Amino acid sequence: MYNPTVARLTYRAVLGRRRALILFLLPGLLLAISLLVRMLSGADDQIATSVLGGFALAAMVPLIGVIAGTGAIGPEIDDGSIVYLLAKPVKRPAIIFTKLIVAIGITIAFSAVPTLIAGFLLNGNSQQIALAYTVAAMAASVAYAALFLLLGTLTRHAVVVGLVYALVWETLFGNLVPGARTLSVQQWALALAEKTAGGSLVTSDVALPLAGTLLASVTVVATLYAGQKLRALTLAGEE
Repeated sequence: MYNPTVARLTYRAVLGRRRALILFLLPGLLLAISLLVRMLSGADDQIATSVLGGFALAAMVPLIGVIAGTGAIGPEIDDGSIVYLLAKPVKRPAIIFTKLIVAIGITIAFSAVPTLIAGFLLNGNSQQIALAYTVAAMAASVAYAALFLLLGTLTRHAVVVGLVYALVWETLFGNLVPGARTLSVQQWALALAEKTAGGSLVTSDVALPLAGTLLASVTVVATLYAGQKLRALTLAGEE
């Protein structure tokens, strides 16, 4: 299912464009904020939770997911180069699966790893807060990568739609509207963080069993549907 050639082309598409600057900018901003906060206020568990939850998980992870997920396939569809890839003797599910793995890897590398480093900078992983938010970031990275990869197959405006979802639904409604939190990837990931931290600082509005089920379901369904859309795109191109 994993095709090294497709993976190499996908890495080049995501990391070789201007979007790569944003991939480095967001983690750099998180680390700079974390270092500044530590210097000004010292190690504080509550502040660490606020920074990691309010910036890293709520904003940075979904934004990087948008860049990696849509960038894994969107540009190829936009410029028509996907036709050359589809003409190769590579199974369509293998193309989607490979691009998903690449998108997940990039999202984790540019969001979960900086989150762990930022957590240690903020409070030295006191109360397992750094580890908890890293686990949450990794889980969210998988779901976001699948969702935004699907979005890249559905519309030519995937980046715009993805940004609206990440900034309006996840960041705004997901934090302010209680009912919307149940349908928020961020809250599902926070359920894992709450279990990992084991304290009262990290909480989620969604129970862990439901959160795990929803994360897995969204990832699987989005991946399968993306494969179906790619198959339909192939038929349209052949006709």
